[in-house]
Amino acid sequence: MYPVELVRPMAQELQNSGFESLTTPEQVTQKLNSKDGTSLLVVNSVCGCAAANARPGVRLAIQGTVKPDNLYTVFAGFDTEATAKAREFLLPYPPSSPAIALFKNGKLVHMLERHHIEGRSAQMIADNLASAFQNYCN
Repeated sequence: MYPVELVRPMAQELQNSGFESLTTPEQVTQKLNSKDGTSLLVVNSVCGCAAANARPGVRLAIQGTVKPDNLYTVFAGFDTEATAKAREFLLPYPPSSPAIALFKNGKLVHMLERHHIEGRSAQMIADNLASAFQNYCN
């Protein structure tokens, strides 16, 4: 498990952009079981592709006019039980961090795994998410 001093600034990046940190399995279940509206879940990470690509890409994507109703995040390697519960909602996709998932009415409708994030620019990730928002968040 990563020390809080390392994780805090990385978690704050998303929290400062309006994301709610889910830190317990119960919070994850309550929020992701919602059958009303759209929710974006970011499985945050300390890795370089989370810092350079995932978090900046997500922050760019939610600046658009069409965006999810709810913004959530769990932190892999820190909120381990919450992350494990979140990954149950991401099946059949294997565990991945970072990862970005869009839910509509409680159903997973769009997923970016680490291999979709690594090596792609923040703008490419933002464009991918903006397209998904157009399809599912109207």
